[in-house]
Parts: sequence; C-alpha cells; structure tokens
Amino acid sequence: MSMITRRLLVAAPALLGIAALARPARAADPDAAASFVDTMLRELLAIANGSGTLEAKRAALAKVVDARVNVEAVARFCLGRFWRTASAPQQAEFTQLFRRWLIRSVTEKVGEYQGVTYTMGKAARREADVAVATIVNRPGNAPNKVDWVVDAEGLPMVIDVIAEGTSLRLTQRSDYAAFMSRNGNNVQALIDALKQQAAAG
Repeated sequence: MSMITRRLLVAAPALLGIAALARPARAADPDAAASFVDTMLRELLAIANGSGTLEAKRAALAKVVDARVNVEAVARFCLGRFWRTASAPQQAEFTQLFRRWLIRSVTEKVGEYQGVTYTMGKAARREADVAVATIVNRPGNAPNKVDWVVDAEGLPMVIDVIAEGTSLRLTQRSDYAAFMSRNGNNVQALIDALKQQAAAG
C-alpha cells in the first residue's frame, strides 16, 4: 500500500461523512467549524456502518465528495504553478480526472472505515481557513492525529486533511510537480497519465 493511500485511509472518514450534512451558515468561527466537523464525522459513522451494499455506499459517497469537498480548489492547489500555464480545457479536464482519483481513493476502502471512532480537539483559525484537530481511531490501528481544514471564507467545505502532520494536498502537489519535472513541465503529459490511471482503475 502506498504512503498516499495509507494517509487517505486515515483522512477519508472526514471526506466520506460530509455528504449528509445540512450546511451551517458560515465556518469563519472556530467553534462553528468544529461543530461542522463533529457533525460530519457523526454522519460518517452512520454511512460506514449502515446496512446498504458496498456499491450503494460508494455511489452515495461519490455524491458526498461532489457536495461537500471543494474539489476544484483542491485540484487547482495540487497542480500548483502549472495551473496558470494550462489552457482552460486542460484545467477542466485535469479537475475532472482529479475528482475521479479522489472519489476512487476515498471510496474503494469504505469497508475499512467501519468501527471508526474519534475524539474532538481544538479548532484554530488560520489565514483563510480553520484547522479542526481530532484523534481518529481505527480498530486494530494506533490512534491518528488528523486535522480537518475547513474553508473559512464562505460556506464550509473541506479543502485539506492533515494526517499525522502531513498535508494530503501538499503531498499530492509534490507528486505532480515531480512528475512534471520529469516530463518537460508538460501539463498534457500529466493529464494523459491520469487518464491511463483512471482507465486502469
């Protein structure tokens, strides 16, 4: 199992549980962001331990990502400086491929989220977001410190997950940048590689 996959197994519970929420007004206040994350994780437990089939859960969780994760903002961040050099069609295609990757990464291990528990920690306002600390416990695994980063400028949306001090979006941006450096900083080469990955999955 790759490092990024292991991190996603820790981080995905937050992403999985976002869907069924009624959106609160704003997330600028740390207490409001903490409440958002707490409710989100409660919804996760209901989804992960529900009686639906695995395929039904995966389909529902795909809607979760679309509804409650700011996929476009995360995709743009992950592409980094290359976003500016990409054409509008390339930006759209990259975002769609990133969405497919994220959904597959979040949902393919849904069975491993059963029995997850969590403990809420402090929420801290940063420049344009709020980081909500939690301890996530998966059966048979050591507790993991996970911070859920929530957009604080508008309606609450998850924009990053920091598992044991490692930002998932920073890690993914680093991976993409390394690929680009090996391929002449060619955005289309990355898009083509993501297409192949999606087809193989």
